[in-house]
Amino acid sequence: MSITQISVFVESRPGHLTRTLEAFAEAGIQVRGFCAGDTGEYGIVRFIVDRPDAAMALLAERGAAARTSEVLCARLDDRPGALARAMVACAQAGINIVYCYSLAATCIALSVKDIASAEAALADADIDLVDQAELARVLAGATL
Repeated sequence: MSITQISVFVESRPGHLTRTLEAFAEAGIQVRGFCAGDTGEYGIVRFIVDRPDAAMALLAERGAAARTSEVLCARLDDRPGALARAMVACAQAGINIVYCYSLAATCIALSVKDIASAEAALADADIDLVDQAELARVLAGATL
């Protein structure tokens, strides 16, 4: 069970990220989580949004360099050690976490090369995974 992540290639200069965020806001696209990484003159901003197809269409319309990929979204217990437990589950299964970032209180997005194996490892560790619809409910305050 994975969710869609959008990666946007941006210039590392004031206002470039703002244009993307304002375009999302004008289109009524809710950003659920994001991560920005800088590589000097350029960077990659990764987004989890409520309507990935609409966001991609908007980005294409505006000529943005963007692509989608699938990532896992794990719901962690809200207690010390929960993040470590998820990382240990992947490490013990020989799964490298390429990057990860927090979405909402206890949800994280994990980019891995083998989603199926990571899903299995996290399930074996009794860690819940959420899909796009469940993530929206979690962030709206509803229980899963």
